Amino acid sequence: MQNGFSTGICSVCSEGGCFDGVEDGGWSRFLHGEYTVEVAINDYLDIYCPHYEDHLPQERMERYILYMVNYDGYTTCNHHMKGFKRWECNRPMSPNGPLKFSEKFQLFTPFSLGFEFRPGHEYYYISSPHPNLGGKPCLKLKVYVKPTNDSLYESPEPFLTDDSSGGWALTPSLWLMLPLLLLLCPS
Repeated sequence: MQNGFSTGICSVCSEGGCFDGVEDGGWSRFLHGEYTVEVAINDYLDIYCPHYEDHLPQERMERYILYMVNYDGYTTCNHHMKGFKRWECNRPMSPNGPLKFSEKFQLFTPFSLGFEFRPGHEYYYISSPHPNLGGKPCLKLKVYVKPTNDSLYESPEPFLTDDSSGGWALTPSLWLMLPLLLLLCPS
């Protein structure tokens, strides 16, 4: 703690342990949008909200809304550009310590509102000051999901090809397999 403010902003946790991201001295890179965290599938990114133990005037306590945005939203620090709210840091004097939010980087999520991540892609987070507290800096974080060795499951989305046959290019090979299938099926 420094001046009652929790300086740890994020940490990445994986099977090998945890790495603390922004600590004392890392603020300048974080404020200028040059902070990148590299994660793997099934890693967690923990976000710690500003927390104050000392009593300060309300206007001096930081409150942020954190958004996941596209690249344009990241470069302009505009959450209205295909961005959506992920978390809100709105309890800087919480008696239980700083609010902590976790993002799990996974290919598939069982939750309808969960987010699925693709290896080899970058994801962008920005902060916006609480609407009542204008004039605070926009914090930016870029997260790079490392490619995996198992390329079979790297993309949960179907990928498009330039095949203009509409699938008819597969028809001859299917006709060749029909006699084999008829032999295997009991009559």
